[in-house]
Amino acid sequence: MAKEVKTTCPYCGVGCGVIASVADDGAVSVRGDPDHPANFGRLCSKGSALAETIDLDGRLLEPEVNGKKVGWDRALDLVARRFSETIAGHGPDSVAFYLSGQLLTEDYYVANKLMKGFIGSANIDTNSRLCMASSVAGHRRAFGSDTVPGTYEDLELADVVILVGSNLVWCHPVLAQRLAAAKEARPEMKIVLVDPRRTMTADLADLHLAIRPDSDAALFNGLLGILNHPDCLEEHPNSPVGNSPHLDRDFIENHTCGFEEALAAAGCPDLDEIAHATGLNVRELSDFYSLFLKNEKTVTVYSQGVNQSEIGTDKVNSIINCHLATGRIGKPGMGPFSVTGQPNAMGGREVGGLANMLAAHMAIENPEHLEIVQGFWNSPTISSTPGLKAVDLFKAVKSGKIKALWIMATNPVDSMPEADDVKAAIVACPFVVVSDVLEKTDTLELAHVKLPAAAWGEKDGTVTNSERRISRQRPFLPLPGSAHPDWWIVTEVARRMGFASAFDYDGPAEIFAEHSRLSAYRNNGDRDFDIGAYAEIDRQAYDGLQPFQWPQRAGEVSETKRFFADGAFYTADGRARFVPVSGKVPDRHDPDYPFTLNTGRVRDHWHTMTRTGKAARLSSHMAEPFAELHPDDASVLGIAPAELVRLISSRGEVIVRALVTDRQQPGSIFVPMHWTDQFASKGRIDALVKARTDPYSGQPASKNARVRAERFAASAYAFAILAEKPNTIPADYWALARCNGGFRVEIATSGDAPDWSSLLQDWCKNPDAEMLSYRDSHSGEERFALFAGAKLLGAIFVARNPVAVSRSWAVEQLETPHEDTRQRFAVIAGRAGADQPDKGPIVCSCFGVGASQIVRAAGSGCHNVETIGKSLKAGTNCGSCRAEIRSILQAQLPIAAE
Repeated sequence: MAKEVKTTCPYCGVGCGVIASVADDGAVSVRGDPDHPANFGRLCSKGSALAETIDLDGRLLEPEVNGKKVGWDRALDLVARRFSETIAGHGPDSVAFYLSGQLLTEDYYVANKLMKGFIGSANIDTNSRLCMASSVAGHRRAFGSDTVPGTYEDLELADVVILVGSNLVWCHPVLAQRLAAAKEARPEMKIVLVDPRRTMTADLADLHLAIRPDSDAALFNGLLGILNHPDCLEEHPNSPVGNSPHLDRDFIENHTCGFEEALAAAGCPDLDEIAHATGLNVRELSDFYSLFLKNEKTVTVYSQGVNQSEIGTDKVNSIINCHLATGRIGKPGMGPFSVTGQPNAMGGREVGGLANMLAAHMAIENPEHLEIVQGFWNSPTISSTPGLKAVDLFKAVKSGKIKALWIMATNPVDSMPEADDVKAAIVACPFVVVSDVLEKTDTLELAHVKLPAAAWGEKDGTVTNSERRISRQRPFLPLPGSAHPDWWIVTEVARRMGFASAFDYDGPAEIFAEHSRLSAYRNNGDRDFDIGAYAEIDRQAYDGLQPFQWPQRAGEVSETKRFFADGAFYTADGRARFVPVSGKVPDRHDPDYPFTLNTGRVRDHWHTMTRTGKAARLSSHMAEPFAELHPDDASVLGIAPAELVRLISSRGEVIVRALVTDRQQPGSIFVPMHWTDQFASKGRIDALVKARTDPYSGQPASKNARVRAERFAASAYAFAILAEKPNTIPADYWALARCNGGFRVEIATSGDAPDWSSLLQDWCKNPDAEMLSYRDSHSGEERFALFAGAKLLGAIFVARNPVAVSRSWAVEQLETPHEDTRQRFAVIAGRAGADQPDKGPIVCSCFGVGASQIVRAAGSGCHNVETIGKSLKAGTNCGSCRAEIRSILQAQLPIAAE
C-alpha cells in the first residue's frame, strides 16, 4: 500500500501543499494537497513534475576535499579549523556565509545564529537579496517592520487587482489560477497589468500598461497626486482641490505621518508629464487612475519587476503610499502585496538571514534588539552593525577582505550580477565550502570542500510562504549516500568551533521550538513576528504541524490575520511613514549599448535548473536560452526568427536563440536567467548584468541592464537527439536539454563545421551501430542516424539555416522501436508519416500537447480554450499555458473566416 506524506512544494513563494505517494516498489508520485490553504489542490507544471526530479543521477553523495572523497569527520574538522584560523588571524569579518531561499527555516536559523551570535559577524546574506530585499526595505521604511499586511484571499475578494512587475501566470501560476477563478465567478472584477512586456499574464488583464522600464514610481507618484487632485482627471472636473473624497483623512491623521512631504515629492499631477515619464498615453493613465479611485477594494501585487531595480525600494514605497493615503491596507480585498520568488525567502527573513537583519524580525541597528537576541542565545558576542550585502560580499571576496566563504544551496556563479567577476572572486578565495545536492554546478566545481546536502523529498523542517503561512516540509525519501540536512552540517561545524552547548539539537523540531521562543521572548506585541504558541512544541506535535499563518502568539486561537487595518504599526510612535519618493526615471541611455536588457523566468524552469533540468517535460516548452526582441529591432539587426543573436555588455557576452515577437517593446530585450554552463555554451545572462544596486536594499537592478545586439553569423546549424548525454560538444553555440529517452541538443558553428557523422559516432559510442545518412550539397543539408538493432542511438540534422525539424516528433523517435527500413528512413527524412501526426512545438508540458495538435483541434471545431481542454486536456492542470493556447486559436480565426 502506498505511503502518503503531506509536504510543501520547493519552488516559488506561493508555498503549495503537496501530497507525495511512495508505492511499495519505491515509485513516487505527487499531487496537490486539497486541504492546504495556499493552493487547495492546485499545482503548476513544475510542481506537477516534482516526482521526475528526485532521482540520484548526478547527486553529490559523499563529502569531498580538493576533489577527493573523504569522511564527514575529516571534512567538518577542516571547515571548522579553517574558519576558526581565519577568524583568529583576520577577525570575524574575514569570513562569510551566502545562503538561499531553498534552505528550510531551521537551516537558516542555525546558520544565522552561528554567524551573528557566535562568530560575531553579520557577513551572512542570501540570494533573497536578489529578489525581495527592496520589499523588505520598503516595508521597514513604511511600517517599521518587514510585514506583509494581507493574504492570498484578498486577491479573490478585491474588485481591482493591480499586478506590477509580476508575470503571475508563469512565475506564480497557482495564484494566477486562483485569481482567474475569482474573475470567472465575478466578471466585473478588473485586473491591471503594469509591465513593459506583454507577458502571458496580459491575457488575464483587462488593462495592460506597457510602461517604460523603471517608471513604476512615476506611475504611482502620479496616482498619489491624483488621489489628492482628482480634478485632474476628465471624469472628475468639479472635485474640490485639496479636499479629495478619495483620501482617508482619518487614517492619514490618526495612523500615519509624512503625508504632506510625500505629496510635495509627488508634485501636482500633470497627465501629460506622467505620460512622458511612463511612456503611456493620457487615456491609459486616466483609465488606470479612475479604476483605483472608484474601487475601494484594490490589491496591488508586485514582484521582481518592482524589486530588481536601483530604485526598487522607492517603487515599493510609492505603491504603499497610495494604499496608506486611502486607508486600503489590512482589510479584506485591500492592500499592497509582495509575492516572493523563492519557497522560503520569508522564512529566511524571519530568522535574520539577511545581512542587515536580526532573528525574529528584529533590527540589527536597534541596541535593545541586540541585547534581546544575545541574551536569549547566551552568546559570547553579537554583530552590532550590518554585514555585507550580496553584491558587496562578493566584491569583498574578490578583494581578499573575505578569506573563507561558505555557500549553501545556491549558485551565485550564475545568478549574481557580474557573474564572471563573482566566479573569479570564488576562484581567488583561499577557502571555499559549498553545500549542495548535485555533484556538478558552476559554483560547486570551484569549491575546496563539497558537502552533500539533503534534497527535497529528504528534507525535514518548515517554510513560510508569501502570505506569512508556515508549512511543514516532510521527508518521504531516505537520505542517500552520506548526505545530511543543512541544519546538521552547520551545527556540526559550530560544535567543532567550540560552541557545542549552543548547538546541541537532536533535530529540526528543537530548532523550530527555539525559533518560536525567541520570537516571543520579551515581545509584548511590539514586534510583528511572534509564533510563541509553538515555543514548547515537541517532535510529535511538530510532525503533525498543520499550516498556520503568523502571528500566532501563545494562548491565541489560530486564525487568518491581516495587519494594519486599525493602524498599530511597528514604528516608535505606532504610525506608518509616508516616504517621499522621486518619480524620476533613471536615465541609463548608452549609445554603445542601446538596448535595455530585462532578465527573468520562464514558465517551466526554476532558477539555475539544478532541479527542473532533470525533468524532460519541463524542457519540452523552452529547451534553450533565448532573446525575446521586437520585430522592428530584429529587422534592423538583420536577425530572422530562430537565428542566433549575440548580446554584449560592458561585462561580457552571451549567444542565444532569437525569439522575435511583438510582445516585446522596441528597444528592449528579454532573456531568461536559468541557463548555465551545464546546459548551454554561452547562456549565463547574469554575466552581462552590471552590479548596480538600490541604495537602501542593496538589491541589484536585474531588469534594466544595457546591451548591444548583433546577429551571430552561423555557417551551420544542427539539431541532435541522443540516447546518452554527450561529454563534449565542439561548437560555438550549443544548448542541451533532457528529453524522454535521452537528450536533445541545439548546435551552431561559425567556422569550419565538424565531421557530423564522426561526431555522432563519438557520442553514441557503438562502433557496430548501423549508420543511415543523407546529404544534399545544393541545400547544405546533412542528416545522420545510428541504430543498434531497432533502437535509435542518435540522430543529427544539419542545415545552413535553423533546422526545420519538429523537435517533439524527433525526440519521440528515441523511444520508438524502428523495426523496418521505412521507419528508419523516416528518421532521416525528419518528419512523421501520414499515420503519425506531428504534435508540433510543445505548448502544454503537463500533458505534452503541441501547437499542431491545437491547430488541428481548432480545425475540428474547438474554438476556445475550454473546448481544447475537453478535447486534448491542454490547459486543464496548471493552466499556465492557457494564454498561449488562446493566442494559437486567435491566429486561426482569419483562416476559419476565409
